[in-house]
Amino acid sequence: MSVKIALLGCGTVGTAVATMLQEQGKDFAQRAGDTLELIGIGVRDLAAPRDPAIDRALLTDDIDGLMNGADIVIELIGGIEPARTYVLHAIAGGSTVVTGNKALLAAHGPEIYEAAAQANVDVYYEAAVAGAVPVVYGLRESLAGDRVESVLGIVNGTTNFILDEMETAGLSFDEALAKAQELGFAEADPTADVDGHDAAAKIAILASLAFHTRVSIDDVPMTGIRAITSDDIAAAAKDGYAIKLLAIARRQEAGIELSVEPTLVPRDHPLASVRGSFNSVVIEAAGAGRLMFYGRGAGGAPTASAVLSDVVAGASHRVYGGRAPRELTYADLPILAPEESISSYRIDFSIEDRTGVLTRLAGALAERGVSIAAMSQIREDNNSARLTVTTHAARTADVNAALEDITSADYVVDVLHVMRVEGN
Repeated sequence: MSVKIALLGCGTVGTAVATMLQEQGKDFAQRAGDTLELIGIGVRDLAAPRDPAIDRALLTDDIDGLMNGADIVIELIGGIEPARTYVLHAIAGGSTVVTGNKALLAAHGPEIYEAAAQANVDVYYEAAVAGAVPVVYGLRESLAGDRVESVLGIVNGTTNFILDEMETAGLSFDEALAKAQELGFAEADPTADVDGHDAAAKIAILASLAFHTRVSIDDVPMTGIRAITSDDIAAAAKDGYAIKLLAIARRQEAGIELSVEPTLVPRDHPLASVRGSFNSVVIEAAGAGRLMFYGRGAGGAPTASAVLSDVVAGASHRVYGGRAPRELTYADLPILAPEESISSYRIDFSIEDRTGVLTRLAGALAERGVSIAAMSQIREDNNSARLTVTTHAARTADVNAALEDITSADYVVDVLHVMRVEGN
């Protein structure tokens, strides 16, 4: 007897999974209760170059046939199709599914979870968010007895590496991106990372778990980091902030607030110290308080570690009985529009340097219900000054309305920069 495993995909992560299964097979068998047998690796191109560690006798392009003989199917192909078709085929055949495919789950999670419930099989996806960082397990199981209030995280290593290089090495965005590509931290086409799509898919998954509500990537407003400049980074550092691309999911009284955007984080906040390509997620819960998850969010071995934790859990349930946590959507909370989010903001104005301007600007903010937490001014020339205002937490719609009022005023030359602040 053994637990038969079909692996779909033999890229960086797939290769690491196959290698670790071979090297640590005896340990995994003890943890799972039975031998884990890799019966084959499904690939599209049998002739493609492979790592020498891969036994080419395991390779097959008959993926349907491979899945039909498997107790557990590991999907590491990525993308939507044919991954979706393969996962649904595996579920229909009674196989436990382990996937690291955040794009698939963010777009088609409900379909997959419903199919799994109908077939009475399990779906595991720890590797879909933050690589080796066990945040999915934390939300699904460790915090099942608590009420999660917010999930705030750096969940894309590429963008964190770029922003970190811009801060520590003084590189421009283009220079930092080129370095990330040279080191293998960024794809040749970095769109999914630098424009926020990858982070949006991940926070959709985490929000679904945290708030027991179905959240898709289409629910997440996103702004990437292409517009961030070295001057922005330097100005933030001077004022005691780091700029991070944050994925945010927060429970508000009216519903769930979601966002992916460049955000100012105070230096004393744990997320400000996350360097390089590392990931970190901070969860605030009613009972547990603040929890921080930190580690490598990508790469072959780290992601394979998360995949294999799910494989061992899935195999153990097949041997001894039991089920993975099922999808819970009982809360069915509303998804708030972007303008209904609540946050502090740091706003840079170019204003006329004359008596009464500060009073009028503060009054315009106050009329919209936006109060000032801090203010600083630097004279630029005899006629103008740069004014930086940090607000207390306010509704985004109110901040935007105040900015419209201020922009049309005769004392304002320009609104130079608006950025969200988290962690104050």
